[in-house]
Amino acid sequence: MLNLDPVTIVIIAANVLISMKGFSDFGFFEKYKFNIGGIRRGEQVRMISAGFLHVDTAHLLFNMITLYFFAGIVIYELGTGNFILVYLSSLLAGNLLSFYFHKDEYYYSAVGASGAVTGIIYSAILLKPDLDLYMFFIPIPIPAYIFGIGYLLYSIYGMKNRLGNIGHDAHFGGAIGGYALTLFMDPSLLQSSLKMVVLLAIPIVLLFVLKRTGKL
Repeated sequence: MLNLDPVTIVIIAANVLISMKGFSDFGFFEKYKFNIGGIRRGEQVRMISAGFLHVDTAHLLFNMITLYFFAGIVIYELGTGNFILVYLSSLLAGNLLSFYFHKDEYYYSAVGASGAVTGIIYSAILLKPDLDLYMFFIPIPIPAYIFGIGYLLYSIYGMKNRLGNIGHDAHFGGAIGGYALTLFMDPSLLQSSLKMVVLLAIPIVLLFVLKRTGKL
């Protein structure tokens, strides 16, 4: 595992502090969460602020632990400034996709860093295509690209079936942001890892095909 970079500590600290404020201050939480009605009234800050709020401690811990494991790869390969750009752009991309899918649902709300974290995951997989993941309930390593593709296919299923109280579209939008921005920052991946680039694009293309054909 790569050493924990100061910028990762700052992002985790920001998520913890802002989320804790939201846990104890309902008015603060309501003012800065992602909410279609609020955004349509011109409260664009919600597009970013919602990514630093969480529903509860478990939600916060899951996102921050995941970020901890993947952030170092992106920082090492792209640099600190580009890591911040991927993180924030993925956060915004996730909420933009949520807005696109729910723009007519005035009361739709969501919070969480999942879009940003998923963007970092997808970026890390592109940058380290041979990366393996170890999960506590599976005794063998899983190729990270299998996890990434499977996760997005599950997100499509979750979006289609409104599965659980989870912003599947924000996860997906974040992945798109991380994928596109990483390729923009390191276009050599189109030559060195073309197979991986194509494989990771499959669920993204599928999403828009399903949306365009009215099946999502």
